[in-house]
Amino acid sequence: MKFAIGSDHAGFEMKERVKEILRELGQEVEDVGTHSKESCDYPDFGVRVARMVREHRAERGVLVCWTGNGMTIAANKVPGVRAGLALNADMAYLTRRHNDANVLTLAQKYTPDSELREILRRFIETEFEGGRHERRLNKIRAVEPGNGTPSPPQNA
Repeated sequence: MKFAIGSDHAGFEMKERVKEILRELGQEVEDVGTHSKESCDYPDFGVRVARMVREHRAERGVLVCWTGNGMTIAANKVPGVRAGLALNADMAYLTRRHNDANVLTLAQKYTPDSELREILRRFIETEFEGGRHERRLNKIRAVEPGNGTPSPPQNA
């Protein structure tokens, strides 16, 4: 499976570990940056990875920032992307199993290094359950731009 991965400066160290672990687990990795600890803007990398997933240039993505929240928000602005934050292996399992997440977001500040391999393994190996969860995802898809739902007024 091909993964697009990215981080801001605050997630750089964990992104480098993620890259190593994914390769050890037999995955292909494309690192879109950042490539240092120099201050940068997380949306640049979150949107880049999300677009790669949406355009099928990567099957899944992994994003890392300090808390994981900024990357989750940025990635979820891209239609067709379902980014889920996982602070432990159970969250990674459930975001795949119930939400069919195609982008995993991680928090360098809150994710124990000792759990990182298991979080990634669960994200790779867990299949979407479907059923009642498919109905819920369809409701989310229905409000994404381009799916026939009008956008709210600009001055609202």
